[in-house]
Amino acid sequence: MTPNAAALFAFVILILPMGYLLLAAPGFLFVKLDILPVARLMRMMFSAYFQVLVIAAVIGTVVFALTERWAFVIGVGVLASTLMVRRWLLSRLDSQIDNWPADVGRRLRRLHYSGMACNAVQLAIVIGSIPYIMGSPA
Repeated sequence: MTPNAAALFAFVILILPMGYLLLAAPGFLFVKLDILPVARLMRMMFSAYFQVLVIAAVIGTVVFALTERWAFVIGVGVLASTLMVRRWLLSRLDSQIDNWPADVGRRLRRLHYSGMACNAVQLAIVIGSIPYIMGSPA
């Protein structure tokens, strides 16, 4: 496999979980988040998304290291640091679900928007950097 094909393959692996969340998360805009099973389902969706994204980012980092594209190794390595975002978002979701205050729907909706915005920014950066990998290795 050529270095360009391997790098493009790594980007496809990164885009898959992001695309999943991009398609799955808006479905929660049409339901009330103050229903406990719905809130738990949303929390599980974000948890699974972050776990798969970290695994995909580690695979992407290894592929870029093997193809000697060091700038992308750093960039995808930063993406792998979404564990911090995962901890922050999931701890907030858990505290809202566990305490279950009267205005939980509004608070969960804000967290939902934050998660969707974070995913959209990451996806835009990854898709925007695809043309740069098709050149010769740095």
